[in-house]
Amino acid sequence: MEKHVLDSLDRPLRDLRISVTDKCNFRCRYCMPAEIFGPDFAFLPQDKLLSFEEIVRLTRIFTSLGVEKIRITGGEPLMRRELPRLIQQISQVAGVRDIAMTTNGSLLTKFAAELKQAGLQRVTVSLDSLDDERFGQLNGRGYPVKTVLDGIDAAAEAGLEVKINMVVQRGANEQDILPMARYFREKGHILRFIEYMDVGNSNGWRLDQVVPNRDILQMINAELPLEPVQPNYFGEVASRYRYRDNGQEIGFISSVTQAFCSSCTRARLSAEGKLYTCLFASDGYDLRQPLREGHTDEQLQTMLTEIWRKRADRYSEIRGKHTAEETHRKKVEMSHIGG
Repeated sequence: MEKHVLDSLDRPLRDLRISVTDKCNFRCRYCMPAEIFGPDFAFLPQDKLLSFEEIVRLTRIFTSLGVEKIRITGGEPLMRRELPRLIQQISQVAGVRDIAMTTNGSLLTKFAAELKQAGLQRVTVSLDSLDDERFGQLNGRGYPVKTVLDGIDAAAEAGLEVKINMVVQRGANEQDILPMARYFREKGHILRFIEYMDVGNSNGWRLDQVVPNRDILQMINAELPLEPVQPNYFGEVASRYRYRDNGQEIGFISSVTQAFCSSCTRARLSAEGKLYTCLFASDGYDLRQPLREGHTDEQLQTMLTEIWRKRADRYSEIRGKHTAEETHRKKVEMSHIGG
């Protein structure tokens, strides 16, 4: 079977994002608003989740098609029991060059060293404000900023590469842009600003709530001069910059105002075993059933190849032309596929 199977727009399959749970201890409004994901919300039962063995088997098949990078997501992935064991197993799969994880950071202090030892290389921490009151409102559970900052410090001390993602939403946290830039510039971690996206169906997204990254770039550049940096690789989602005085990197992910569908190399595996070929997809392909019905690796490989070759997703490009009709169709929730 060929390496780097191409989709209908000649995009290679290179990255696999694996959600290991649909549960999260935060209730961020743009992902899992508390009024919908309340105390009675029915999360996936254990038998509906892919087992570690099933995840590792699929990882092996995906690497045979060209996948090199694995990102563990959720929900909050550290709510999945024994997660370091899964990391360790994935790290032994031939062809996996890079293993990363996206997390809210609240449990990192406890697990950072164990994750590093298991083979995790990088961690991306979501943090939308350094103001305690505002952050407590944004995360929906009153978690203090210090909990996340302590987790970031623990990850760095364990030897993990750390990046910070900040989702900026008009009327919610624009005032935190410069404080976040100043803080992580001094800490030496890459901060990336993400435009507020219409992921899922629960967050009440409106286009006028998006703060374009070009405005954020101008705001930061006026105080802390920046210069552009070349991409690291084909398909990199962040536009890279660095501060002129100290070289510290900063990034901007602009999927609303500057869509990057043409270079998207990512597939997403949900916690219950559905494959999604776009962050904004309405439907996924069920891999759990054929896995449990005894399909061979070759049969699964053929199935994945056919799915990817048919892939023609470019939602963010289309959204810009047909905002009203596109942003109101039903989409998979971000808590299922981890962003």
